[in-house]
Amino acid sequence: MTKNHYQELLQLCKNIPPVPTAVVHPCESSALQGALEAAELGLIDPILVGPEQKIKSVAQEAGLDLGNYRIESVEHSHAAAKRGVELVREGRAAMMMKGSLHSDELLSAVASSSTGLRTARRLSHVFAMNVPSYHKPLFITDAAVNIAPNLDEKADICRNAIDLLKVLGIDRPKLALLSAVETVTAKLPSTLEAAALVVMSHRGQIEGGILDGPLAFDNAINAEAARIKGIVSEVAGDPDVLVVPDLESGNMVAKQLIYLAGAQAAGIVLGARVPIVLTSRSDPAPARISSCVLCVLLADAQQKQAASALVKN
Repeated sequence: MTKNHYQELLQLCKNIPPVPTAVVHPCESSALQGALEAAELGLIDPILVGPEQKIKSVAQEAGLDLGNYRIESVEHSHAAAKRGVELVREGRAAMMMKGSLHSDELLSAVASSSTGLRTARRLSHVFAMNVPSYHKPLFITDAAVNIAPNLDEKADICRNAIDLLKVLGIDRPKLALLSAVETVTAKLPSTLEAAALVVMSHRGQIEGGILDGPLAFDNAINAEAARIKGIVSEVAGDPDVLVVPDLESGNMVAKQLIYLAGAQAAGIVLGARVPIVLTSRSDPAPARISSCVLCVLLADAQQKQAASALVKN
């Protein structure tokens, strides 16, 4: 049986109190079920944000028990995204969870320069993959938020991924910077950016990880393929993170692993004030649970870091 890395992470959440979470517009059975199951597992304390009657109707049709969970009633999905962000800004929520609204609608509210949850970092998405044929968890970034990131944005994408993996107990995450080839060529700008990111990591501009690239997918993921091509690398054949050139390529890689290789995927957004569960509307409830696990661990680490900073001051 394939090792389930998510179950290992779930055990790490045992001693963490349920995290207050704004569940934004859970107006579809899978979205609502995922939030309620996460609550039953003790991961989150959900605040259901959306049209109250619609949420209750979905629950009734799906046979779900809303219990005493709080509902913040708003008229529609746009208002739900705005109210979810407000709950974080008010200190009532330490996590957000996407329901059945479109990702752009939620992220627009999060990224607002005046009323959102922006930090100095670029927002980025990470797929956490449990791939049956791979020997450890595999993370892919960014396959859902940044369409065609430039060099500075890719640097933040790397930093966000490194911070996440450190929370998960990986001290020196290995990042493979993907392109179509493993040689640097001006004909493929992604190879130039990969090489620049490696230099940035060597000079302390990107800290905490081991970066290598450009690497093609085969020699990034397979040590024998790297050996045949004469690539000597700490990363090739053993990456923790695949950093993709753009959203299109990343989305295709992630979904090929899900639908052709039987991978399980969790999806979260990093770089905001709080971690955000961001899964597809077609994803099953278990994918939302796995995403919650990652966000809970990250939210707990952020809260401990903030508490430590207060003590020092």
